[in-house]
Amino acid sequence: MNRMVLWIAGLGLLLSLPQTLVAGEDARLTLDGSTTVGPLAKAFAEYYMQQNKGVNISVSESGSGNGAKGLINGACDIGDMSRPMTDAELKAAEEKGVKPVAHVVAMDGIAIVVHPSNPVKALTLAQVKDIYLGKIKKWNEVGGPALPIVRVSRDTNSGTYEVFEGKIMKGDRISAIVEYVGSNGAIRQRVQNTPGAIGYVGLGFLDRTVKVLEIDGVMPNKETVSSAKYPVSRPLYMYTNGEPKEGTHLCIFVNLYKTAKGKEITEAIGFVVPPEK
Repeated sequence: MNRMVLWIAGLGLLLSLPQTLVAGEDARLTLDGSTTVGPLAKAFAEYYMQQNKGVNISVSESGSGNGAKGLINGACDIGDMSRPMTDAELKAAEEKGVKPVAHVVAMDGIAIVVHPSNPVKALTLAQVKDIYLGKIKKWNEVGGPALPIVRVSRDTNSGTYEVFEGKIMKGDRISAIVEYVGSNGAIRQRVQNTPGAIGYVGLGFLDRTVKVLEIDGVMPNKETVSSAKYPVSRPLYMYTNGEPKEGTHLCIFVNLYKTAKGKEITEAIGFVVPPEK
């Protein structure tokens, strides 16, 4: 009887261990892509490696477009993207025999940010568009000081740029006077150091060094993003080549967002846990 109890207890312990301990495949994962998804990917990787000694996970942030290219070309196991794959990317994947599967790991809102000293509290989508078109040139045209507007944007390879272009610019070309930078962090730094600046970043990059504006009367937060009430809400993705094999490091890692710990990490960074299907 005692042996049976010990055997059952031992079996329970085995089943409670992370599945990766018995997966047996190469203990290395490579992620590349979105700078927006980057902080979440890095936090997941740090936690996963702490729980699974011997597993090595590398995370690069070269933009959503490069995340797609890396997955298609076999340069990474997971392509981090802040937008869905385009038709062209899906066609390129098909030609390479790659079958991209999208995993929605978080929800995000693209927040419009200004310098903390700027008295402007809110803009409409139309005003943001006119600012980036160059039609609105000074802050006093929208209730602020007589200060020239410094427009800062993500680079065109960025998924955040593509969502901003689609949801706010709606196909109109951004003004040639706009400054382009390579990451969410670079936008935040430019805005926090420039009284006349305006930029846009994911929720995970908000802090007290920048001021978030209401857009069409709505602030980006957990409730407004999860309900899509905030007008510039979007999913964040991790793409894999096909559905990962159950019990592998890749499968368990890419599904970490569904776990209690994954949800805790997601919310701690500032993103929104995706709704359960």
